[in-house]
Amino acid sequence: MRILYSFLTRISYLFIWIAQFFSKKMKLFVSGRQTVFKRLAQHITAEDKTIWFHCASLGEFEQGVPIMEAVKKKFPTHKIIVSFFSPSGYEVKKNTPIADVVVYLPLDTLPNAKKFINAVHPSLVLFVKYEFWPNYLFELKNQNIPTLLVSGLFRKEQLFFKGYGTFMRKALKTFDHIFVQDKISEKLLHEINITQVTVSGDTRFDRVSHQIEQDNTVSFIETFKGNSLCIVCGSTWPEDEAVLVKYINEATENVKFILAPHNIDASKIEQFRRKLQPSSVLYSEKEGKNLVEYSVFIIDTIGLLTKIYSYADIAYVGGAMGKTGLHNILEPATFGVPIVIGSNFENFPEAKRLQQLAGLYAVNSKEEAFEVLNKLVTNVPFREKAGMIAGHFVNSNTGATTITLDYINTLHSNGLI
Repeated sequence: MRILYSFLTRISYLFIWIAQFFSKKMKLFVSGRQTVFKRLAQHITAEDKTIWFHCASLGEFEQGVPIMEAVKKKFPTHKIIVSFFSPSGYEVKKNTPIADVVVYLPLDTLPNAKKFINAVHPSLVLFVKYEFWPNYLFELKNQNIPTLLVSGLFRKEQLFFKGYGTFMRKALKTFDHIFVQDKISEKLLHEINITQVTVSGDTRFDRVSHQIEQDNTVSFIETFKGNSLCIVCGSTWPEDEAVLVKYINEATENVKFILAPHNIDASKIEQFRRKLQPSSVLYSEKEGKNLVEYSVFIIDTIGLLTKIYSYADIAYVGGAMGKTGLHNILEPATFGVPIVIGSNFENFPEAKRLQQLAGLYAVNSKEEAFEVLNKLVTNVPFREKAGMIAGHFVNSNTGATTITLDYINTLHSNGLI
């Protein structure tokens, strides 16, 4: 089975290589992997001690940051290596100061796995949430390198829990320990005889809980907002924007909107602007403009959204109106902001829990979006209670980083790191 898997991986690369001529993302995927081993050789010597984190994309990186920070503090002489599978993670975080080296993960063939692991020669490996690459995992096991999965989340629909998932179950069993977000994941793993499991919770709660302690001042947002009520629409996709436009066009004058699209595509942003009746301004054109005069501020850049959420009275978080996946609801929740999302969030337990607590509301159409947003705007006690619930939700679910670090400390005490 491993031979077949490796063969199919090579075949898939052929299709990816062809796709690079039609997709900018695939071009980055291919070209970025061409220099991986050269970069590793430049930055890692045989004498270096290293700890390797693997993240599928940007969301998993943010999830791993609290542990990266804790590990970096605990092991200051170790180099931190971060690998990404997706360009959307690597291209944004390739210069992150938290890591000594950031690279793409070479495709999961046996030669790549051996070459990469030998080049990095890690003392400890942590995979964050998703992605289980069998050749890498089997090789790490062969070399007796402690390997952990952190903030794992499992669903019964996954291949591990199918009758034909034997090969992937074997790969999963190579982890020395698996830290999961919830008891459902723990139960599923126990059912396939994986017992080296701890319910730690989600490290994203730790990550966002620290954000409120930072300086979140954004002066031009303060100018734009003034004394108005502000609805921040973060990480939106066209499906989200389609249900928001009705409320934006009919909202009262005392309500302002900040829109931060997930993809900064000038043509799609312009299409959306043409549907807006209130005046709008782009981040890229803000210089020389009197921002107070505008009702809609579109953030056509990256890296500002987390701080902007601190100015929100209400947050709409994108991704769940379509099928791209819900974005991080915890970023606005930590500021005590009530949240509205689309209705496709079945695989996001934190959203389901916050909905049950009445700190989050899901909508399925522009009419539902209008109704919920209007209630949050006009009913102050309702809005304040929902926001209080959201903030408490974050504060009461921190601690996953500490649980994981305790285990790492045990490994260190036993001379395994």
